[in-house]
Amino acid sequence: MNTSVRVLGAALALALGGTSSALAAPRPVPAPSAHTSVQRVLDRLTGEDGAPGALVNVRTEHGSTVLTSGVADLATGAPLRADSRFRIGSMTKTYVATVVLQLAGERHLALDAPVERYLPGVVRGNGNDGRRIHVRDLLQHTSRLPDYLTYYTPGDILADRYAHHDLTELLSIALAHPPVEVDAPDGFHYSNTDYVLLAMLIEKVTGRPYGTEVEQRIVNRLHLRSTSVPGDAAIIPGPHPRGYARPAAGADPVDVTELNPTVAAGSGDMISSASDMSRFLSALLGGRLLRPAQLAEMMDVEPTGHAGSRAYGLGLERWPLPCGGVFWGHQGDMLGFQTMSGATADGRQATVMVTLDPGGSDAQDADVRAAVTTALCS
Repeated sequence: MNTSVRVLGAALALALGGTSSALAAPRPVPAPSAHTSVQRVLDRLTGEDGAPGALVNVRTEHGSTVLTSGVADLATGAPLRADSRFRIGSMTKTYVATVVLQLAGERHLALDAPVERYLPGVVRGNGNDGRRIHVRDLLQHTSRLPDYLTYYTPGDILADRYAHHDLTELLSIALAHPPVEVDAPDGFHYSNTDYVLLAMLIEKVTGRPYGTEVEQRIVNRLHLRSTSVPGDAAIIPGPHPRGYARPAAGADPVDVTELNPTVAAGSGDMISSASDMSRFLSALLGGRLLRPAQLAEMMDVEPTGHAGSRAYGLGLERWPLPCGGVFWGHQGDMLGFQTMSGATADGRQATVMVTLDPGGSDAQDADVRAAVTTALCS
């Protein structure tokens, strides 16, 4: 889902029924000396940044390490498990983009074909026109389609958190508004609507739900046992922390773990673990999921105008590393969880998960990114 929402207004406070009391998180456990710098960032996330819990999985050629800080459950004080599952938010987009690029490599679709070819008459209204938008535009967020989550807020979602949402319903929210005015270079405008349409396109081309294609083509192939497309299931299966939102500045975090994730179908609904995310990125960048031509397309980035020098490919972000070079991955926000996963070309991977969203601070955003870059540079 969109990674820009941080402060919730009165609508969310009302939907949550006010604030709730919570136990104070225990003091962070000291980290092993080899990972002190990464642990320091995690402890900052659960300390001054105010998140209940944080976790990072670091993978190198020498093995995998999981570090945690804070707690999995404010009510019980239970610790975070290394194999925790969580909602990955917009990191879902990289899975969806991979399936679309696989279909392109199999010549079931063309990236530079108009959306109209596959979804005739679907994108119409208020100046939005699928005849002028190409599949590549959806993948790279250059369609100028309004983001439906601009108009369907976290407060709206939580007011009826178990409601089912169809892809066509989510699209209709966006198409009730005109295309956005874009100031960013090359017309970049991050829109969850783009990936709602890509999910619809996958279903039209294959005749199967996009979640089935993701699971058959990626999840099962890589044996990602903690990864799933949940459909209407409101719970997170297996070991998992509680996810929290903060309804107002200074308010106690409120448990928002359970909800129907179809509100983010195609754009942010998947569940995974930190180890599975790192394995997925390793396989993707290692050429195990896409043919060379399609992987090159995915990594052909455009500037976004982001202050952190983020560039966006086809469902894949590129960020600079403070120690030199770049890493590839994606950020994610879904009610209760903020995530980021990154990998380098030489085989290092890091995935970070924090159990507060929305309602986290700008400092939390910066420290999530710092946890990834510190892990990749250590």
